[in-house]
Amino acid sequence: MNREEKQQEVETLQAELAKANTVFVINFQKIPVAEDWQLRRQVRAAGGQYRVVKNTLCARSAQGTPAEPVLQSLSGATALAMTSTNPVSLAKVLSNYAKENPNFTFRTGVVEGRVVSLAEMAELALLPGKEELLAKVMYLVGSPARGIATAIQSVIRSMASVIQRAIEENKFQP
Repeated sequence: MNREEKQQEVETLQAELAKANTVFVINFQKIPVAEDWQLRRQVRAAGGQYRVVKNTLCARSAQGTPAEPVLQSLSGATALAMTSTNPVSLAKVLSNYAKENPNFTFRTGVVEGRVVSLAEMAELALLPGKEELLAKVMYLVGSPARGIATAIQSVIRSMASVIQRAIEENKFQP
């Protein structure tokens, strides 16, 4: 890369890092190209981006972004997985891929501007997805209404039963 290409790469990466609210730093050594492309497709499907970066260019790009603390002292083969939408879905994709490929490991990450440890990244991957959480909230919101409807239905059913019994015993006179 010449100087202009490096500057362009730094600017592009800096813009991506500024937009991303979640960045995972990954070690991807010894991963076959076909598997790497498979991972890229999965990350894209989860609403994220996956980039292999040069450590020095990454450190320059990170200046002034929330990911700056974790991107300053990188070494070895480094890749970044970033998203500006849902950190849980990206963490799940990366975690599932890491289970299948032992050479793929997490180093560190930044979620919502906060540096997270490896244990916290694993916990993030175990959280339910956005759709599942919305379904649970909708169930909980509807639960009181179902309870009221059941109580009203029970009163009406009891009243109908009493009226039916009264009709059967000829308690009503015309």
